[in-house]
Amino acid sequence: MGIGFDVIIAYVVGLLLLFLIGWLLITPIKVLLKFILNGVIGGLMLWALNLLGGALGISVAINPVTALIAGFLGVPGVILILLLQVLLA
Repeated sequence: MGIGFDVIIAYVVGLLLLFLIGWLLITPIKVLLKFILNGVIGGLMLWALNLLGGALGISVAINPVTALIAGFLGVPGVILILLLQVLLA
Protein backbone atom coordinates (compact mmCIF):
# COMPACT_ATOMS: atom_id res chain seq x y z
CA MET A 1 0.00 0.00 0.00
CA GLY A 2 1.35 3.36 -1.02
CA ILE A 3 0.81 6.82 0.30
CA GLY A 4 -2.80 7.90 0.00
CA PHE A 5 -3.90 10.89 -2.03
CA ASP A 6 -5.23 12.58 1.12
CA VAL A 7 -1.75 12.47 2.71
CA ILE A 8 -0.23 14.14 -0.36
CA ILE A 9 -2.92 16.85 -0.27
CA ALA A 10 -2.24 17.40 3.45
CA TYR A 11 1.49 17.84 2.76
CA VAL A 12 0.83 20.30 -0.07
CA VAL A 13 -1.61 22.32 2.03
CA GLY A 14 0.87 22.29 4.95
CA LEU A 15 3.68 23.56 2.71
CA LEU A 16 1.46 26.28 1.27
CA LEU A 17 0.47 27.40 4.78
CA LEU A 18 4.12 27.39 5.85
CA PHE A 19 5.03 29.51 2.81
CA LEU A 20 2.15 31.93 3.51
CA ILE A 21 3.12 32.36 7.17
CA GLY A 22 6.76 32.90 6.22
CA TRP A 23 5.78 35.47 3.60
CA LEU A 24 3.58 37.33 6.09
CA LEU A 25 6.45 37.49 8.57
CA ILE A 26 9.11 38.59 6.06
CA THR A 27 7.11 41.32 4.27
CA PRO A 28 6.79 43.69 7.29
CA ILE A 29 10.51 43.32 7.97
CA LYS A 30 11.29 44.43 4.39
CA VAL A 31 9.03 47.48 4.78
CA LEU A 32 10.62 48.36 8.12
CA LEU A 33 14.12 48.04 6.66
CA LYS A 34 13.10 50.28 3.76
CA PHE A 35 11.87 52.98 6.17
CA ILE A 36 15.08 52.72 8.21
CA LEU A 37 17.20 53.03 5.07
CA ASN A 38 15.14 56.04 3.89
CA GLY A 39 15.58 57.65 7.30
CA VAL A 40 19.33 57.18 7.33
CA ILE A 41 19.73 58.49 3.78
CA GLY A 42 17.40 61.44 4.49
CA GLY A 43 19.27 62.34 7.68
CA LEU A 44 22.63 62.15 5.92
CA MET A 45 21.29 64.35 3.14
CA LEU A 46 20.05 66.95 5.65
CA TRP A 47 23.45 66.91 7.33
CA ALA A 48 25.30 67.17 3.99
CA LEU A 49 22.95 69.92 2.82
CA ASN A 50 23.69 71.95 5.94
CA LEU A 51 27.42 71.24 5.66
CA LEU A 52 27.79 72.07 1.98
CA GLY A 53 24.96 74.56 1.75
CA GLY A 54 26.48 76.73 4.47
CA ALA A 55 28.96 78.08 1.93
CA LEU A 56 26.08 78.95 -0.40
CA GLY A 57 23.86 80.40 2.30
CA ILE A 58 21.49 77.43 2.25
CA SER A 59 20.71 75.75 5.52
CA VAL A 60 17.79 73.71 6.77
CA ALA A 61 16.95 73.55 10.45
CA ILE A 62 16.99 69.98 11.68
CA ASN A 63 13.96 69.72 13.93
CA PRO A 64 11.39 66.97 14.51
CA VAL A 65 9.29 68.03 11.51
CA THR A 66 12.14 68.11 9.00
CA ALA A 67 13.60 64.90 10.45
CA LEU A 68 10.22 63.19 10.10
CA ILE A 69 9.77 64.35 6.51
CA ALA A 70 13.32 63.38 5.54
CA GLY A 71 13.04 60.07 7.35
CA PHE A 72 9.68 59.12 5.88
CA LEU A 73 10.25 60.31 2.32
CA GLY A 74 14.04 59.99 2.10
CA VAL A 75 15.74 61.88 -0.72
CA PRO A 76 12.50 63.32 -2.17
CA GLY A 77 11.66 64.60 1.33
CA VAL A 78 14.93 66.50 1.58
CA ILE A 79 14.34 68.00 -1.86
CA LEU A 80 10.80 68.97 -0.79
CA ILE A 81 12.10 70.64 2.37
CA LEU A 82 14.69 72.55 0.38
CA LEU A 83 12.15 73.67 -2.25
CA LEU A 84 9.68 74.78 0.42
CA GLN A 85 12.37 76.76 2.20
CA VAL A 86 13.46 78.47 -1.03
CA LEU A 87 9.88 79.21 -2.13
CA LEU A 88 8.70 80.44 1.27
CA ALA A 89 11.80 82.53 2.08
